[in-house]
Amino acid sequence: MDRSIIHLNIADFAVAVERAVDCRLKDRPVIIAPEGAARAAVYDMSEEAYRNGIRKGMALRRAARLCPGARILAPHPDRYEQAMRSLLKQTLPYSPLIETGEADGHLFMDVSGTARLFGLPMDVAWRLRRQVKKELDLDPIWSVAPNKLVAKVATRLVKPDGEYIVGAGEEESLLAPLPINLVPGIERDDLLRLREFNLTRVAQFTALSLEQLQIPFGARALFLYQTARGIDSSPVLPVGQKPPKVIADHEFGNDTNDRASLESVLYRLVEQIGDRLRRRRRAARRVAVILDYSDGMRSIRQLAARPATANDFTLFQLARRTLQLAWIRRVRIRHVRLICDRLIFPPAQLELFADEQEQTQKRDHLIVAIDSIRNRFGSEALQVGRTLAA
Repeated sequence: MDRSIIHLNIADFAVAVERAVDCRLKDRPVIIAPEGAARAAVYDMSEEAYRNGIRKGMALRRAARLCPGARILAPHPDRYEQAMRSLLKQTLPYSPLIETGEADGHLFMDVSGTARLFGLPMDVAWRLRRQVKKELDLDPIWSVAPNKLVAKVATRLVKPDGEYIVGAGEEESLLAPLPINLVPGIERDDLLRLREFNLTRVAQFTALSLEQLQIPFGARALFLYQTARGIDSSPVLPVGQKPPKVIADHEFGNDTNDRASLESVLYRLVEQIGDRLRRRRRAARRVAVILDYSDGMRSIRQLAARPATANDFTLFQLARRTLQLAWIRRVRIRHVRLICDRLIFPPAQLELFADEQEQTQKRDHLIVAIDSIRNRFGSEALQVGRTLAA
């Protein structure tokens, strides 16, 4: 059976919610940013501000110069989360398979096989848009497509106001003329590598065979080959279910920017996550570090783990590199969070070279020995010297 996925997207979600609260903000440039914070950055902006050159993450001082007539508002995350809950409430009667974003105005619905109950998928999407506009004073754009990947691209094409229907078999033709950076899942490193080959359009990319892609992209070639052709079998998760991830946090008693203390704390977080991963018999394919600064600003960076790992030493090397990418300010740090996600069963493939294989086996044996000692005598029985700085 062909799948029918609806993607609802409330453009400039934070601004749309603020306008629903205060109608005086409509039809004028609006910037959402923590006003008064040192080096404040733009959290969201209206379409009018976007046309004046404002972009997310831009320094607020520069944004105010580019668009001097803009109304600047402080962000209200709790207000946006409540709006997402209200949006979810409107969609629940139509399907139990609804996957929402993190209070960002995005929502996927799987309405496959529900035509006899609620009508065609495009009728459901149109009805939902009318309901949301009437009940919440929010106006979502929507698309209907055979999978999440193509549905998301379709709504990007009609932003900030419109609708798009993609039939089964039309996925590749929809993507072909588009810039590659419009396709979700193709990351910055992929784009840089493609630019080296002067490939900027999806049609140019799909002209390459899987074997040709394996030369520059290796194991990632199959994913890119399928993505560029609109092939996506990922399911819409049931309401409330999110992809599994392992998270560890630390809040400093005194805000700090001392490198030794930060790396010490980071290693302890790695040990906590590594232990949980090994107990679940899982390995992480991605590591993310979130830094919260004293002035309320936040920095997030992530890196892929290739291959996936649950080894403390390997995870720490990757986490430290991610920390260096996230640590972009001189302001003291109040809170650090480490996230490992894209969990899979530990890969069984051996290293290509014998010395690499031997080194990996030694690290794994050492972790097994440390785990057995800690399980018998407690978590403080063995400590790595690096953690003592904290």
